[in-house]
Amino acid sequence: MINTLIVDDSALARDIIRDFLEGDKDFNIIGEAADGEEGIEKILLMNPDLVTLDIEMPKKNGLEVIEAVMQKTSVPIVVITSHDTAKTAYEATIKGALEFYSKTTFSSSLTEEKQREIYETLKRISGIKTRTNSAVAEPVLSKPKQRKIRAVVIAASTGGPKALSAFFSLLPGDFPVPVVIVQHNSSGFDKSFAEWLNNYTKLTVKLADDGEVIKPCMVYVAMTDKHLELRRKSGEECFLCYNNDAPEHNQKPAADVLFKTAAESLGESLVSVVLTGMGSDGAAGTQKVREKGGITLAQDEESSLIYGMPKAAAETGCVDMVLPLGRIPEELLKLVK
Repeated sequence: MINTLIVDDSALARDIIRDFLEGDKDFNIIGEAADGEEGIEKILLMNPDLVTLDIEMPKKNGLEVIEAVMQKTSVPIVVITSHDTAKTAYEATIKGALEFYSKTTFSSSLTEEKQREIYETLKRISGIKTRTNSAVAEPVLSKPKQRKIRAVVIAASTGGPKALSAFFSLLPGDFPVPVVIVQHNSSGFDKSFAEWLNNYTKLTVKLADDGEVIKPCMVYVAMTDKHLELRRKSGEECFLCYNNDAPEHNQKPAADVLFKTAAESLGESLVSVVLTGMGSDGAAGTQKVREKGGITLAQDEESSLIYGMPKAAAETGCVDMVLPLGRIPEELLKLVK
């Protein structure tokens, strides 16, 4: 059983979250807290396997709760909040929250498939503790031949916001190649995510617009609930477009769609990167990038919050470099220069 504590100042929100979690027999609600101070007290007293946490609360807000708790224990925390606190929710992932959802996610319109996906994510998260500084495995490196790189595509899911903020903080503002991201985003906070990530990099981050031509020094983030494609015009220009096809691996946008279309369009002038996340999205796309002559990278297990997507990519045998998160920007700079 996953002993779960619900922390939210809204009684209605607590009831909705309780009803949702009790829809799966593996979750056991051991308590509730109606403000931040009570939340800290109960987390430290009850030592739950999982905490759901609101952001805006009296006495102490969600960020203050996370900071106070993380000083003493590494309990897995999932933020469940409203759209007007979206940027703060992303900031919570920097401080130690492992995932977050919009409160509107848990409405009556939630599909059974989406319910199962959330249950599975929460179950995986409930088993995660903060990693200690254990020995780091040697990176797996190959020596791709030198070529002109026209774009970098990135896949990320659970743990992605924190990983991406660290990743982009290490890239210079004159990074000469456009970067396109699919970050699985069940919250719908896509615009807020782009605005938040923009604070962590000297590059310019924005939501990808349909038909937009990609440019150097720019980072493009896929919108929620549409598949993003990267296509090439007859000349050198590459552009972004969306399609409304069915989800792949229960994801929309799916990194595989971005990777495959980019590989078809750019061939050996493409670099793909698969970062932390659950599932296998990005693995088939990695194979396509390699098949078309591109260069493929994946985050290593030790630095991944969840070693699902990078592992699936590595197991295809098509990854050129398996690296700690902090080494990937360094290698990208070598490839694009």
